[in-house]
This record gives sequence, structure tokens and C-alpha cells, in this order.
Amino acid sequence: MRVVSAEEVAGLLEWRGLIDRLAVTFSQGVESPPRHHHAMHRPDGEATMLLMPAWEKAGYIGVKMVNVFPQNADHGIPAISGLYLLSEGAHGQPLACIDGSELTRRRTAAASALAARELAHADASTLLVVGTGKLAPMVIEAHASVRPISRVLIWGRNPEKAAAIADAYADRFDTAVAEDLETAVAQADIVSCVTLSTEPLIKGKWLTAGTHLDLVGAFRPQMRETDAHCLRRAEVFVDTYAGARGEAGDILQAIEEGEFRFEQIQGELAELIKGEKAGRSSPEAITLFKSVGASLEDLAAAIEVWEALPDAR
Repeated sequence: MRVVSAEEVAGLLEWRGLIDRLAVTFSQGVESPPRHHHAMHRPDGEATMLLMPAWEKAGYIGVKMVNVFPQNADHGIPAISGLYLLSEGAHGQPLACIDGSELTRRRTAAASALAARELAHADASTLLVVGTGKLAPMVIEAHASVRPISRVLIWGRNPEKAAAIADAYADRFDTAVAEDLETAVAQADIVSCVTLSTEPLIKGKWLTAGTHLDLVGAFRPQMRETDAHCLRRAEVFVDTYAGARGEAGDILQAIEEGEFRFEQIQGELAELIKGEKAGRSSPEAITLFKSVGASLEDLAAAIEVWEALPDAR
């Protein structure tokens, strides 16, 4: 069985290829049971174990195990770590054990970029990234692969981390640290939120016509990155209905507050890709994409890694 390191995953998952692979996999579909979600009470706080299985009807089989430790930020190490086990479909034999953290980072950002390819304006050039964790660089690169991004604003609770990301991309984009979040939202064509926030960061009253809002971080019902006004103003799309119904805190809390109904969701990503649901209704419409992650995305990314390995087939 081949062990694939994080460095190899980063080198093998070229953005356009991964985004195209996700589009094909969403269109064709896979078998993907609900994500197994287990709360773990640790001495220094609550953590989460996620198990995400998926398989093609006549092809690859895979499962990802992820541990989420938000408290790791206090120790200067990533909050998310995991592994992906990919097997062949004919006899169920393991093929590769792939670094799950890098796979997750890249497929998450690629799914957001795929949604932006369907929903954001074709000439969207200013990207605001809200959050300074490991996903922040990924969404910059992924969105820039599908839209002509020339200006990148970074907002974070820690200005030094925001400045470090801005400096890292200053040779590719016009970058700046956003000191005032409301002002930055008003300037952005795409707002990508990649945080573990449990309180609204983005206010609906800040959004301007034509903005695309990409919500990545809140993956549990208790988390949220927006207030309910954002959902009331936007045309809302999700990665999957099942994931949104079970774990999308932004949506679930807005419903609980009586400000939104699940039936108001315009469509899921597979419907957008297949043309079964239309994207934005007008140039002035505000679009919102809420993702919580899907095992289909992990399987697609793992297959992309495996088939790109020069010595694995």
C-alpha cells in the first residue's frame, strides 16, 4: 500500500484538475452514507472525530478519519488532522493511505471554487478572506484559479497572522490586511469565511449587490459565521442538502430564529453542476454558498491523487 505525504498531496492536486474532478464526481454521484460525527471530551476541551465513507458504484472505495481539536490553536499546531484510506473497487484491496489534512484543505477550497465558478460574477476580482488558519491560503489559490482575482483582503482576529498571509501573497496579488470588516465586505466581490466561529462575523446589512458569500468554516450546528439577515438577503446554495440539514450552523440557527426556512435553499452543488437548478437570478443578486464538507469530495480528491501518482498504478 502506498503512503502519500502531505507534500505529495500538495504537489499532485493542481487546482483546475481537482475542481474539474469534483464537478464530474458531483455530476455522476457516489454512494455516501451520512458522516459519522463523534464528540470527544478531552482534558483541555471538546474535540470531534469525523468518519466519512464513500464509494463509487463500480469503482474506488474510500474513508476518511479526521480529528478536530480547536484548542490546538493555543499550541501553534493545526486544528484538523486526519488520514484517507483509498481502496480499489474490484476486490476491496487498499491502495493508498493519504495525508488527510492536506487532502481536506484542498478539496474544501476546491468545492468553494467550484461553487464560485457557478455563482460568482465572471469578472469578480476582489476577494476577502475572513480567517487566518490553514484554509485561508487554500481559498485564495482556489478562487484565483476560477476567477480573475487581483486584490486580496485578509481579516483575522490576530492582525499579525493576517499580515503574514498578505505578505505571502503580495507577489501575486494586491494584498492588504482588512482592519474594519464591514468596510472590507463592502469592497469584496467574493467573501470567503474560513473560521471556527460560534458568533456571527458577517452582517447581512453589510452585503452589497452582486456579492458572492462563501461560508466554509462552521461545520457544526453550534457554529456560525453569519447572522440570519445574510440568509434572508441571499440566494442560498449548499454543498449537499443532507449536510446542510444536519450540520450547517448558519442555516440551522437562522431557521431556529424563525428567519429562514430550509425550503428556501435554492439548490445543492450537484444540481448546479448538472444544470437542474439555475445559479444567480440576476447580476444584482447576492449569492451564498454554505458547505460543511462531503465524503464525495474526499473520494474525488483521493482518486485525483492516486491517478496522478507516477508509480502507483
